[in-house]
Amino acid sequence: MAQTKKKSEHYVNNKEFLAAMVEYRKSVNKAKRTKINKPPVPDYIGECFLKIANHLSYRPNFTFRDDMISDGIENCLQYLDNFNPEKSNNPFAYFTQIIYYAFIRRIQKEKKQITIKQRMIQESNYDDLALQPGEDREFKNQFTEFLKKNMPVDEPVKKKTT
Repeated sequence: MAQTKKKSEHYVNNKEFLAAMVEYRKSVNKAKRTKINKPPVPDYIGECFLKIANHLSYRPNFTFRDDMISDGIENCLQYLDNFNPEKSNNPFAYFTQIIYYAFIRRIQKEKKQITIKQRMIQESNYDDLALQPGEDREFKNQFTEFLKKNMPVDEPVKKKTT
């Protein structure tokens, strides 16, 4: 008896994906010729984008999963028309690269925001944060020490001169 391979629900078949992309591209070209609105992206292509983004987000070096997946799918939809089946027959690799770089950009944005938050806390006046009128100074000192001890200090952020 020959055993049949089970297809994982997370598996993207590159041949089927390519066929769907070719069919979609034909419908887009037909819409351009007849000057009607661009057709919606088929569900199968959207599912492929989602599967690729979800699976890629499980890598251990990616942390902001939901935002990254959203950014990746958005970029795939944005650059969907740039895929040319005449030049490449591997849409899986093409869109995986798009999603990967969208993930990298999201991580850079989040790191920048974290750095800004840390700098704001470091440069803020702790008296305003911790002490209400008539409160104990000892509490303020404990709070200040706690923040200094538990806040990771990265290399100093260079101020831009424009």
